[in-house]
Amino acid sequence: MDAASLAIILCEPQLGENIGAVARAMLNCGLTDLRLVAPRDGWPSEPARAAAAGADIVIDGARVFETVEAAIADLNHVYATTARTRDMVKPILSPDKATDRMVAEMARGGRCGVMFGRERSGLTNDQVALADAAVTFPLNPGFTSLNLAQAVLLVGWEWRKRTAEPMADEVTPLISTPATHGDMVHLFQHLEAELETGGFFHPPERRAHTIRNVRNLLTRAKLTEQDVKTLHGVIASLVAIRKRDGA
Repeated sequence: MDAASLAIILCEPQLGENIGAVARAMLNCGLTDLRLVAPRDGWPSEPARAAAAGADIVIDGARVFETVEAAIADLNHVYATTARTRDMVKPILSPDKATDRMVAEMARGGRCGVMFGRERSGLTNDQVALADAAVTFPLNPGFTSLNLAQAVLLVGWEWRKRTAEPMADEVTPLISTPATHGDMVHLFQHLEAELETGGFFHPPERRAHTIRNVRNLLTRAKLTEQDVKTLHGVIASLVAIRKRDGA
């Protein structure tokens, strides 16, 4: 298994269909390290493969363990998901805070895993006791029930947000390199000279304040070299129109 992958540990899962749905949710988020502790209906499972809807890489790579201790033996940091507060002295984190910690831990070379319990009853207290921290979902306190795949997807999505490369349509194409400060100063001087000629700075005592406002406006725009050239052209064109009209 990829040492950089987050491990998903299902403790005593009951239905193959639920395991398959988990595999599907995992692959949606780029996760492939699935570990099964004593699955009730045995393994391999055709219902699991069918429910995985093509996430065969996760199903084929799933490993089965007899105990939770064996499933987490190679991990440095383990998190236990739970819908309720346990009577234990243990950090309790939301999925986003827990994932922040996992990313930081794995950046230092650690291996992390998240445990999920049975569909009906969740993790036992003994299983939670094996974890370094608990992950609790901040859901409607009047109805906190999640199915297994939903719980895995919530954790997986937080992981995906922090570790995935940006999608192609999220990347702004670099049309031109950013303008240098020298480019910007030249633009300021060109614009301010023509504004002075056109009588823009009125009253005169407000000139310095107005210039600062205009410079701040242009600086916030994060102009590129091409933007600066375009604005020089706009200024020159307006000056030509003014001269043509005899203004």
